[in-house]
Amino acid sequence: MSIGRRGFLGHAAGGLAGGTLWSPAVHSGGLLRGPSDEQSPTAFLMISDTHVLADAGDAAKLDIRSVAVTERFVDRLNELSGTEIPEASGGGRVRELRGVIHGGDCIDTGDKPRVDMQRTEWAGFEDFYGLTGRDGRLKLPLYEVHGNHDSPRGDGYAVQRIRERNRNRPGLTAVSENGLHYSWDWGPVHFVNLGIVVGEVSEPARRRRYAPLGSLQFLQEDLQKHVGSSGRPIVVTHHIDVLRYSQPLPVAAAKAEGMEWDPADVRAYYEALQGYRVAGILYGHTHGRNIFRWDGTAKAAKAGLATFNCDNSSHFGGAQQAILYFEIWPDRSIVREYGTKDGWMTAGWTPQFWEIA
Repeated sequence: MSIGRRGFLGHAAGGLAGGTLWSPAVHSGGLLRGPSDEQSPTAFLMISDTHVLADAGDAAKLDIRSVAVTERFVDRLNELSGTEIPEASGGGRVRELRGVIHGGDCIDTGDKPRVDMQRTEWAGFEDFYGLTGRDGRLKLPLYEVHGNHDSPRGDGYAVQRIRERNRNRPGLTAVSENGLHYSWDWGPVHFVNLGIVVGEVSEPARRRRYAPLGSLQFLQEDLQKHVGSSGRPIVVTHHIDVLRYSQPLPVAAAKAEGMEWDPADVRAYYEALQGYRVAGILYGHTHGRNIFRWDGTAKAAKAGLATFNCDNSSHFGGAQQAILYFEIWPDRSIVREYGTKDGWMTAGWTPQFWEIA
């Protein structure tokens, strides 16, 4: 059975991140079925919108606010594996983590003409988060995409560095011809990282506000080659959110060119995922948590692709932030949220969870 047909089942009791839990059914007493210790899920974390910031007055240094919150945040990530999860959040323990997926906006000034700040920010990002789990403060491998604050047109310093990192990123199954998009496997699950947006289709031919850089073609070819008709679960990550740009076609050129994601590309992306077992579409950008089913339209649906919009995770300007913890089992996925209200000085599990079968 394809993941996503039986709806989200959640235990809703408020939560650190706020917002409304969308669910066709409410589940209120621990997990529906306790995971077997004889099985081992594919477990990982999703973070997003870290916005590592340099000091505008002295671009050779990081902003002290950014350093403080990021250090606390990374230390929290390092402490999570093996810790208890409260019953209100589904119970159990955090499983052995494969790594961390980053939904973009790694740094803060990649959309501005301050290359001096960008270089300092990226150096700080790599010091904090590393690449392999052995070369930075973070003790887990990191798999990032770029966002609009990294390089909206895909020609900035952060994107150059991601391309270089992909040459040394261990365990990849494929890398795009331009060196930016990539895929890998954690156990039976296939992961694809696609940058800021997914696109672009040849018609209509018009300027895209954010450059897709061939991500749609890479996705189509990668899934055909590495997943095909196997029924393997897939997880796809990009930066920009889908709902706002899931507009009925055609959309006038003047309107589409002002949008962050061309609706024609969004439609093609949705169609490219049909026929695959989508365990999750992951993205950030909005600085708010939103978990829903996507049926290709601009509203959350009762049936469709399981979609996870992660809150910002360590932004220097806010106190309330969060991440997502995923367990992908053979027959279902379980997702929990872990967050803070004081910039990671303290942290805890949001008292709700989502189970997707």
